[in-house]
Amino acid sequence: MITKQGHTIRKLLGTIASTLAIAVGVAEARLAPDKPTFAADVVYHDMNGNQSFDAGERRVSGIRVSNGREIVRTDGEGRYRLPIGEDTILFVIKPRGWRTPVSEDQLPQFYYIHKPNGSPALRYAGVAPTGPLPDSVDFPLYPQTEPDTFKAILFADPQPTDQRDVDYVAHDVVEELIGTDASFGMTLGDIMNSDLSLFGSQNRTIALLGIPWYNVIGNHDLNYDAKNDQHSDETFERVFGPSCYSFDYGTVHFLVVDDVEWYFPHEGGEGTYRGGLGERQFEFIRNDLAMIPEEQLVVVLMHIQVNRVWDGDRQKLFRLIEQRPFCMSISGHAHRHEHLFIAQDDGWRGPEPHHHVVNVTVSGCWWKGGPDERGIPHAQMTDGTPNGYSIINFDGHEYTLDYKAAGRPADYQVAIHAPEVVSAAKAGETDVFVNVFNGSERSRVELQFGEHDAWTAMERSVRVDPGYKALYDAEMSIKEKFWKELPEPGDSIHLWRAKLPSNPKPGTHLLTVRTTDMHGRTYVGRRIIRVSGPDGIEPKPE
Repeated sequence: MITKQGHTIRKLLGTIASTLAIAVGVAEARLAPDKPTFAADVVYHDMNGNQSFDAGERRVSGIRVSNGREIVRTDGEGRYRLPIGEDTILFVIKPRGWRTPVSEDQLPQFYYIHKPNGSPALRYAGVAPTGPLPDSVDFPLYPQTEPDTFKAILFADPQPTDQRDVDYVAHDVVEELIGTDASFGMTLGDIMNSDLSLFGSQNRTIALLGIPWYNVIGNHDLNYDAKNDQHSDETFERVFGPSCYSFDYGTVHFLVVDDVEWYFPHEGGEGTYRGGLGERQFEFIRNDLAMIPEEQLVVVLMHIQVNRVWDGDRQKLFRLIEQRPFCMSISGHAHRHEHLFIAQDDGWRGPEPHHHVVNVTVSGCWWKGGPDERGIPHAQMTDGTPNGYSIINFDGHEYTLDYKAAGRPADYQVAIHAPEVVSAAKAGETDVFVNVFNGSERSRVELQFGEHDAWTAMERSVRVDPGYKALYDAEMSIKEKFWKELPEPGDSIHLWRAKLPSNPKPGTHLLTVRTTDMHGRTYVGRRIIRVSGPDGIEPKPE
């Protein structure tokens, strides 16, 4: 039997032992800091499609897996091991000939989010607490055929403000794409116009196309109440996964970057955004490109066009891609459609200019302008280009980009601006303007007046599109409008000008325009013009 005195002595000895143990633990911690946490396990062929690694299923070696910074390849047993922090998204880099699972909304499920404590409290929900890291984070893959020749759909800035705008997206572009033979699609940011609760509705709409749909984060897809850049992507991550990632399809490597940086210009002031990438992303980009063969085409996808990323980050990106023989980039954001050729004036040091596409936007000018017969705003952009989307076609390391105006035939590629009637005496002083929607400084544009006349080269003329200016003036003259007003006209870089021939024969004439793009493809547009006599009177029919 232990006496009261003995119990007290035992309690004292226990306290001393506990104190010594804590002291030893502190000393060990000082000598050996906490070991990093690692995520690990396998990438496998999910033969029964249950997204669970089962006995008998083949492990896949040589597959790249990343934590957003480092990238490793799975070993001969399909295993990987990566360090992981308290806010990490692990993801598999889809290789050629394999696909990842997709959600009911056709969103690729190639990632695992590890946020044990979840996202901070924000207006739009982020990631719920994920709890402790599982013993195994496995990634399923499924084999598929991926030819050298394929196509992808590119949306930029659908940017719905409310459900009505989501319906515009549905009726103006999605419906006409049902049955597409594209291999996948992508939205190049500004998926929303700041109301992130609409992600689900639009995702369900686009999912009706039945193809995997990838997404880039835009400045209107951020959590504006976030206190730093790290937490500005929380809702996007919950819905779409990482904002910086990559994947292969066919012979092409697609690198998606988050070039929207949330920051606070003034201490205690409001947050805003700028074009930037940050060092964490650059670590991933460097590691990613180091694994891509020189002869493979790399397509860099972003929201803010590359020449509007702040200079320090822009130059870092240029240094990583400028010596690759096959590389191009695509963005949205500007609500224009442009082909840019980045050269030495922009700090580019590559042997050839870099081709960057500023993609036409689905919302055009933010769903503004008078309604068409369907009740959908015409939404024409300030450079005179109708709203729409692009289809990019790949063949090995070659590519061509096709512009498609929403609700128009595929061959609607030019708009001709010329008077309805002109006097023969004034014809030689009269301008004809042609807006080649998908044109560039490398396009050739020619005009023919009459079916048998010679073709005349037109001159590229960067200025306000006269068609858009006329539309803008007409709509602004209406005092009471039930639609959103158009933005003011801006210069178009794909506008060409020429004079009509001098002293044409009075009568009705066909004016034909043909344009040949940078890939050697030719498109034609036509307009009928009436020519009056010297006295201003048109010839009477016989």
